[in-house]
Parts: sequence; structure tokens; C-alpha cells
Amino acid sequence: MGTTVNPVIFDQSPPRKAFSWKSRFSVLCGWITAYLLIRTGWIYSYDDWNALPNFKLKADVLVTKDLCTQAPPLTPHTHAELYKNLSGLYESAAFKLTAVQALGGAVQVPTESYDGMAPVGQDARWEVFGKLHEYLLAEFPLVHSSLKVTKVNTYGIVYHWQGTDKSLKPILLAAHQDVVPVDPLTVKDWVHPPYSGYYDGTYVWGRGSVDDKASLVAILVALETLLASGFVPERSIVVAFGFDEESSGTEGAGRLFDELVSQYGKDSFAFLVDEGAGFGEFYGGLFAIPAIGEKGYLDVKVEVSSPGGHSSVPPRHTSIGILASMLVKYESEPYPAVLNRATPFYQTLTCIGAYAQDISEDLRKLILASIDSDVALTELSNILVQDPLTEAQVGTTQAIDLINGGVKTNALPESAWAIINHRIAVDSSVKATMERSIDLLLPLASKFNLSVTAFGENITDASVPSYGSLTLTDAFDGQLEPAPITPTDSASYRLLSGTILATHKASSAYKNLGREMVIAPGMMTGNTDTKFYWDITRNIYRYGHSDATAAYAGIHTINEAYKASALVEQVRFFTTLILNADEAPEL
Repeated sequence: MGTTVNPVIFDQSPPRKAFSWKSRFSVLCGWITAYLLIRTGWIYSYDDWNALPNFKLKADVLVTKDLCTQAPPLTPHTHAELYKNLSGLYESAAFKLTAVQALGGAVQVPTESYDGMAPVGQDARWEVFGKLHEYLLAEFPLVHSSLKVTKVNTYGIVYHWQGTDKSLKPILLAAHQDVVPVDPLTVKDWVHPPYSGYYDGTYVWGRGSVDDKASLVAILVALETLLASGFVPERSIVVAFGFDEESSGTEGAGRLFDELVSQYGKDSFAFLVDEGAGFGEFYGGLFAIPAIGEKGYLDVKVEVSSPGGHSSVPPRHTSIGILASMLVKYESEPYPAVLNRATPFYQTLTCIGAYAQDISEDLRKLILASIDSDVALTELSNILVQDPLTEAQVGTTQAIDLINGGVKTNALPESAWAIINHRIAVDSSVKATMERSIDLLLPLASKFNLSVTAFGENITDASVPSYGSLTLTDAFDGQLEPAPITPTDSASYRLLSGTILATHKASSAYKNLGREMVIAPGMMTGNTDTKFYWDITRNIYRYGHSDATAAYAGIHTINEAYKASALVEQVRFFTTLILNADEAPEL
């Protein structure tokens, strides 16, 4: 790397706050909810095995392991010498310091993105991203002088490293440059200022140090190091950095998609790796969870209109009262959460049943039984969805997040509205979610004599007189279908799994403790920039190679900080991934 930021070494790190895996990845991933069920308070004892007619008791869990097959650790062969040399480099204190300086400098540029920003060129708040580009240009000179660099919509970046074999599909690595804004009222609560990039000898402090500048910097450090080593790839490497993932993604990844399709075409990449969950130890097993799917999204605006007037002569039900009845209806009838064998969550569950050592044998048997028995699957589903976190993982969720109505205490409200956020289960759809809202509220509309327009269609006869109206719309035109599920029987999934395991085995943590790792596919309950990239590859993985202790406090909150050792492991992961992909013509 080029220019550096002088690190500030503080020899006494503050006591680390209580940390949970959920707080680290709550926005980015939901797979951890499975583990939260399998704790002492939820151990389940299923006595009536005769009630499971299709269940045949097995002496072991070999069947579940067949459904959670593990690829062997994969290290480069053709590039074995280079891999060995770089592994040694990554163990050095000097390299760690270089990587830390690169991340600290990136954190110092406050690339905040806000909801409702005007397009690039019309909103001055985008201009700070130009300063980040200047920093990256100086910090990674080989990347910027050796690779083709394309700017998209001014601040999106595409790096292209041309391989020698044009017949091979390129790989795509992604990250985002933007960060969640820091609330000025919370600055005083930070251990170190939120844009200091301060390094205390363990953590790099600041907004974006975890989400997502660690991944961005790790990718660039890996590329810069490979270039410095003289590596020449056979398979092309493409890197895409959006700049508004924390708001909408439309200015960044949305436009990057158009550029990528223009340059490479649809279904043109071997695989994509973007931000996501990582790995951690749960109940006797060390699991890495690359997400192979994401839930869908829909904000339903429910608007009730009725005659106004003076509050001294009120009707029995005002528009606010009618809306309140409808919101109560929503919350009294949540979506049923039912386990489906075809979902990523079920795949996670079978891996837990196969490899977690400290769950109860009864629960393990029930997971195993559910593979073949619908009765057992129903029992398992009924147990798991008792926990709200797992219920959110399994089914479509709904949350009433915004409400508005009325302008004055002595004036009857002529309209009132609320917005219900839906995160759509991977085995459902936007259409099914819209239809359920209609079916749920139509009886109430009839009760209050309201005409109904739903998602652009007249549901009731507009010629029939009514007291008022009910209108359902996609609030912000932001509907999103659940992501296509990435197959796990592919060469790219085996390569990713093998790379994760090889990276783990090369880490100091493995060398010190010897803990084996299991790969279990999972799912994101939130959405990432990958929502724009469905058409350029069917192999999309949302994974960040970090463990549950890498972050000091979490993301999107005060005291965001990232371990320097975890940053080095991310660099090792991306380096190993690039080298392995270069030796895999089957991709």
C-alpha cells in the first residue's frame, strides 16, 4: 500500500462490553436465531416417537451429515509457493500494522449515506466519497495503476483484473463504501471518536470499521499484495464497490449492475461474494454460515379516508379509529411460520443436528426425523417458532413502523395512514403478501363501508356509495421478491467452503486450539447490495470471514470497532479465494 495513517497505540484497551453474535450481525443476517433456540431452556424431550410413522430411529447422525456434506479444506496447488510465502507474510506484525493503517485511514473519511438523498450531482452530501477515492488511490497504488478502474455514477467503482484465459468466467467481489450516519448526540459516548480510525493495539475504532470498510479494505489489501508478488491470474477478477447500501443501493449497486451487464453480460460471473454473516462457536460446534438467500421486502401503506368536520359532532368512527382497528387486525393475525425443507434455514438446522455437540439428543433425533416425516417436521416447527427470533427467520414478518393522522384536536381527521414493513419468507412472494393484506382488511372495509383500492386495482365497485375509502399501496415502490436460493451442490459452493476451512486452519486460533469448523448454509433476514445482482450469477454468497469476537460492540451503534487480527484473516480469506478460483476451471 502507499500512504499510511500513523497508528496511535494505546496500551490499555477499555474493558470489552458484553457482546452477542446477534448484535454483530442483526441487520445483516438472521441465521443465528436457530442457535438461540438450542439452549438449555429450549431443550425438548419428545416422548411419543410412535406418533412419527415415517421415522426410523438411527443409531447415529450419519443421515443428517449426508444432508450437510462438508468439502475438504482447499489450498492452492499451482500457486502453492506463492500461497506459502503470503501466509508467512500475513503472520508478521509489520503486515498487520500495514493493514490496520489502511483501514484506519478509510474510516477517517465519513462516507455517510442518508435516507432520501437526492441523486448524485444534486446532493452535496455525496461529495465526501470523492475524498475516499483520493485516499484509496494513494493507499493502493498498484491496484489503481495495474487494474482497469471504472467509475459508475461518479462514486461507484469497478476494478477489473484481466486474466490470461478469457474463456473462464470472472469472479466478483463486492463491498460498500458508505456507512450509517453517526448521531451527533452519541459522539460523547464513544470510547474513541467515531471517525478517528484510532488503533489501540487490538481494535481499529470508528464508524464503518466493521460495516463494511473492513471487507472493502481487506479486498484491496489482498489485491495489492498479490500484485506486488507478481501474481498473474488466469481467471479475471472483478471488484464492485457501491456507495449507498445503507440507504437504498439504487445510486450505487443499482447502477453498478447496469455497468456489469454492459461489460460482461448476464450470468457472466462464476460467483459473487459480498458482505454477510461469519462464523462462531455454538453449543459444541464451530460453524461458518455463508448466506445463500435473502428475504423479500414490501412496505404496505394503509390509508383510510373519511369525511372531516368539527370534533364536537364526531361520527362513531373517525379515520384514525378505523385505521386503528385495521392495525389491531394486522397484529392479532401474524403470518404463520412453518418450516419448509426447501429453505436455507432448514439446511442450517440439519447441519446443527449433525454437528453441534451440546444439543439434546431428543432434539437431534427430531431434526433427523423431520427429514422424512411431515409429522416430525410439524413438531419441530411448532417448537422452534415459539422463539420470536426463529419465527422471524422462518416466516414472513410484519411490523407497523410509521403512522400519521389528523392535523388539529378540534378537526376530524380526513385521512390517516400507517406503513407496515414486511420481510417476505423465501418460500413466499410479493404477490402473496399483497393478497394477504387485502384478504385481512377487506372484511373491516366492508364493516365500515369503505371502498377499496389495492395496489392499483379497484377491489370494490366504485359506483356503489361508501362512507370513505381504504387504499393499499407499495409505500415507497421498493418491493423486492425473496432472492433466488443459491444451490449448494455446485463447484463454487464447494470452492467457497473449502476456502473458508483452509483459511480457518491457517489461522492462529486454529493453531492454538485445533477447533474444527463446519460449513452450514444460511439465510439473511435483511437485504444487501446483492439484491441488484441476481441476473449476473446464480452463485451469490453473503459471507464475511469474521468470528463473533471480531467486533467490540456491534454495527450501526456507538463504539463500532474491529479487531486487527480479524482484518488480517479477512485478507487471508480473499487471497486464498482468489488463488483457489484461479485453479478451478470447473467453475
